[in-house]
Amino acid sequence: MQTTDPVTTLAEPSTRIPRTRTSISFLRQAFQLASFFLLVVASYFLISHFLLQTVKVVGQSMGPTLYDSQHCLLNRWIYRFRAPQRCDIVVLRDPSDNGLSVKRIIATPGDSIYMKDGSVYLNGCKLTEPYLAPDTPTFSNSQYKDQLILCGKDQYYLLGDNRLNSVDSRAYGPVPRQNILGSLIR
Repeated sequence: MQTTDPVTTLAEPSTRIPRTRTSISFLRQAFQLASFFLLVVASYFLISHFLLQTVKVVGQSMGPTLYDSQHCLLNRWIYRFRAPQRCDIVVLRDPSDNGLSVKRIIATPGDSIYMKDGSVYLNGCKLTEPYLAPDTPTFSNSQYKDQLILCGKDQYYLLGDNRLNSVDSRAYGPVPRQNILGSLIR
C-alpha cells in the first residue's frame, strides 16, 4: 500500500504561489523601468526641441565673439515671450542652403540698413559695434551694394561678427522671423 506524504503534497502548491507572485513582480518592475525609459526619452525630445538645445559653432563667421567648435546653449523658448532684439546672437535656418547658422541681429522689423565706407548705418546713424575686432570694416555684397535695405514686417538683418569671412544678410537679404530658431546662451 502506497501512502502519500501529506506534507509533500501540500508543499508543492505553496511553492508555486510565490513563483507566480515573483514573476508578476518582475513583470511590474520591467514595465515600470520601460515606462521610466520612455519618459526620459520623451522629456529629452521635448526639452531639446522646444526649450534648450546644445549647439556647436562651426566656422569662423562669428569670431572674435564665438570661435570654431565652441559649444553653447540655444534658448528655443525665449522668443515665445519677446521678439528678437538688436545684438541678440541667434541660430537661424540659413535661407541660402537651409543649414543652421549663428549670426547677430543688426536690424529688426521697420529698420533701415546702409553700408558705406566700411561702416554700417542703422536708421541713418552710424552703428557702434563694440563686439567687433578693432578696425573691422563691413562691406556690402555686390547684390546689395549702395542700396538702402529696409526690413519689412517680421524680417531681420543678420551679420556675422567676422565681417570679412561671413555669409549673412549681405548675401541673402533680410531673414524672415520663422527662420530664427532661438537665442544663443554663452
